[in-house]
Amino acid sequence: MRDLQNEKDLRNMPLNRVGIKNLRYPVEVLDQKAGRQKTVANISMFVDLAGDLRGTHLSRFVELVHKHKDEIGVSNLAAILEETKEVFDSRDAYLELAFPYFVEKQAPVTGERGLLEYRSFFAAYLSDAYRATVGVSVPVTTLCPCSKEISSAGAHNQRSLVGLWVEAARFVWFEDLIALVEEKASSDLFSLLKREDEKFVTEKAYANPRFVEDLVREVALELEGDAEVSGFRVEVESLESIHNHNAYALVERGQVLGPASTIPFWAPEKITTAF
Repeated sequence: MRDLQNEKDLRNMPLNRVGIKNLRYPVEVLDQKAGRQKTVANISMFVDLAGDLRGTHLSRFVELVHKHKDEIGVSNLAAILEETKEVFDSRDAYLELAFPYFVEKQAPVTGERGLLEYRSFFAAYLSDAYRATVGVSVPVTTLCPCSKEISSAGAHNQRSLVGLWVEAARFVWFEDLIALVEEKASSDLFSLLKREDEKFVTEKAYANPRFVEDLVREVALELEGDAEVSGFRVEVESLESIHNHNAYALVERGQVLGPASTIPFWAPEKITTAF
C-alpha cells in the first residue's frame, strides 16, 4: 500500500514536535515500599520531524508504550527515548506521563490505615544530552496566619494543592517529594481519620499557619540546599474556604521540563489537564 506519511515534502519545513498526546494506558511504576505499582497513565510522546518528510507513523509510539508498559520509571526513561529516536530516525525524543499514585498512610493517633491519591508525573527529553524531571501534585491543609492573628477563636483553613517538579542528578522517589511537601504544610491529609485523629490534625494545622507564599518558600529552601538538584518548580494553589477566589504562589529555578502547571483540577476524569 502507498505510504503517504513517508513521502517527501517539498515545503522543507522541519517540525519541532510530532507525536501523540493523551494516550491513556495501563503501566507499572516503581513503588518505594511495594516495589511496583499498577496505574493508568496519560502519555504524550514526540519526536522532531525533518523538513523533507511529510509525516510520521503514530502507531509506532503506541507500540513503544506497549512494549515498555511494565517497566516505566526514571531509571529507564533514557533507554526508552533512545529506542524512540532509533525507531523514528529522529534527532530528539520527548516523553510525558501523568498518573494517579497511591500511598498508604496511617492516621496520626489511632494508626488506622488508608490509601491517599497523589498525581504524579514524569517528563524526559533526549537529544545530544538527556534530561528528566519527576513531579507530584500533593493535597495538604493550609491555615491562614492572618485569620489566626485577628480572630479571638479559630482561623480559616482549607485544602491546598502543591505542585512540585524536580530535576536532580540522583534517583528521586515520589514518596520523598510528597514527604517534603507535607512536612512544610500546616498539616498533611489522610484518607481515614477517627475522632482522635481529627483533633490531632486540626490542632496541628492551627499551630502551623501557612500563607501560600510561606509554603512555596519553605519547600524551595529545602531544594536550594540540595547540591544534586539542578532545577525545580514549586507552586501552591489554595482552594480558599471564605474567599471567592483561590490564592496562588510559584517559585522556580532553572529550566524545568514538563507542563506549565503541576496542579491538575482535582478530579480523576480531569487528569488530562496536566498537559
